[in-house]
Amino acid sequence: MIEIPSNFWLNKADTPFPNVNLALNEPNGLIAIGGDLSIDRMLLAYKNGIFPWYGEGEPILWYSPNPRMVITPDKLHVSKSLKKILHSSQFRVCIDMAFKEVILQCRTVQRPGQSGTWIDDEMVKSYCQLHKLGYAHSYEVYKNDELVGGLYGVALGRVFFGESMFSLVSNASKVAFAHLLQKSKYCLIDCQIENQHLESLGAFKMPRDLFIQQLKAFV
Repeated sequence: MIEIPSNFWLNKADTPFPNVNLALNEPNGLIAIGGDLSIDRMLLAYKNGIFPWYGEGEPILWYSPNPRMVITPDKLHVSKSLKKILHSSQFRVCIDMAFKEVILQCRTVQRPGQSGTWIDDEMVKSYCQLHKLGYAHSYEVYKNDELVGGLYGVALGRVFFGESMFSLVSNASKVAFAHLLQKSKYCLIDCQIENQHLESLGAFKMPRDLFIQQLKAFV
């Protein structure tokens, strides 16, 4: 059992996060427990390379993985089949037209190897508030005017912190991801933890200290 340092507990609204270099040496880099999902707390977390991720019935858990899975526009791998789809009229991509619908789809979509979701009511409320304030954004993919895929995340400066994506038909989430990388101002996309699907699209591992340096440069 991992021993949790006392300074990891966010007992008060103004309790600061520990330095990310103190994150536990476990796969996802646990750095803090508790606190809330207030706008101030969430923005402070993202600016410091930290994000919330927890299961039903758990306290809020905050992570800063090392290494960090990221992708940059120049590393995006577009296969011939995906390129053909992007150049077709099969899908229509919109931005910030259906934020809540995207996060709710991400919440309910079935994922291999997962029995539940980390996107609880509190998370939905928090990210929707961030969206209303212009910090969180969604990319929606439509087919025949039906929402069939998309993704959402938090944007600070020229960094987009990806949170989740969904796809109801083949390639829909890939189209959203490609649109994010090819037609936006972002220099760095945070993919958080290792993901084989995103790795196939060009995502790669970045040491945490370098990731933090990138945040200081772009946020």
